[in-house]
Amino acid sequence: MANTTLTISMITREALRVLENNLVFAKRVNRSYDSKFAVEGAKIGTVLNVRKPPRYIGRTGQALSVEDATETQVQVSLNTQFGVDVEFTSQDLALSIDDFSERFIRPAISCVANKIDNDGLALYKDVYQEISDGATPDTLLEYLQGGAKLDEAATPMDGLRSIVIPPLFQATIVDALKGLFQQATALASQYESGKMGRAIGFDWFMDQNCNTHTYGTQAGTPLVNGASQSGASLITDGWTSGAATLNRGDTFTIADVNSINPQSRANTGSLQSFVVTSTISDTAGAMTIAISPSMTATGAQQTISAAAADNAALTIADTTGAVSPQGLMFHRDAFTLVTADLPLPGGVDMAARMSDSQLGISIRMVRAYDINTDKFPCRLDVLYGWKTLRPELAVRMQG
Repeated sequence: MANTTLTISMITREALRVLENNLVFAKRVNRSYDSKFAVEGAKIGTVLNVRKPPRYIGRTGQALSVEDATETQVQVSLNTQFGVDVEFTSQDLALSIDDFSERFIRPAISCVANKIDNDGLALYKDVYQEISDGATPDTLLEYLQGGAKLDEAATPMDGLRSIVIPPLFQATIVDALKGLFQQATALASQYESGKMGRAIGFDWFMDQNCNTHTYGTQAGTPLVNGASQSGASLITDGWTSGAATLNRGDTFTIADVNSINPQSRANTGSLQSFVVTSTISDTAGAMTIAISPSMTATGAQQTISAAAADNAALTIADTTGAVSPQGLMFHRDAFTLVTADLPLPGGVDMAARMSDSQLGISIRMVRAYDINTDKFPCRLDVLYGWKTLRPELAVRMQG
């Protein structure tokens, strides 16, 4: 039986399905599709507001103690329009959808999916909790320690935790643990395919798009300059004048400044990690470092056990210039991917848009026709934005 000529709606629907199947990191995060753009379309620069839940201290006893319900919002900008342009003939449109997908859609959408995942995994620079010993993680204990950090941060244990690691991390941990499983089990099959599956409360995935981080130049003996500092910047001194640089994404700890459980405010006994949020070089041996989390020692938004003492020592997580592969352990709500409908232009041969509120993805295809060559130039576009919603719900695994 002759093949039915493919329509642009059929092609766009298939493109959306292939995109969903090709995503790795993006499939494990909070995904939001904003339907308000379904009529007029969206454009680069559109900003959406995503609410974060309030935090409370609570009370002991019978006396009423009303607390302000302070909801915070995180702005997510739709700042990336990415797509792939292809061309096919009228004869190609007579193929079956499977053949057409194999020849045209899958290669194009693979490029789109890799771009989306790569941009999302770059959010590791917002994450301050980390596990690192300067080498590729090769024991289950290291991943268990990462899970413990999430537990200490009151991360929900609701089946929505994931681990996304680079290929060498996966190869190393699979090889290290292969003796723990028997061939007759389902886990044996997962190991035979080189994938971890589900273990220690996480779904495990490998993603070639995991980023690497290059640490700045460390020089001198960095110290806190001034006691009882608070907020999102830290005044320091003790650097070697003109020789030190901290890169955005570098992590460090401060002596005697521990993390706390955000629900109970109890001291975890573990040093609080901080991440540098803006690259900075020293001036005359001193730096005021932009950091996350913000240092708050009391109240509902408390983040640390106590303010740093004057001359408390800073310890940078890795060595000067170290190039460190970055894996992530995280809960779904640590990050969000937002997409919205692009407008459908007029004056073209065909245009179609497919979106799915459950998948949280929208994709547009626009097709023209070249009468001289009997070909259809065609573009596929996705408009999206990434944002770290709750960095406390993520941990970096550093190689």
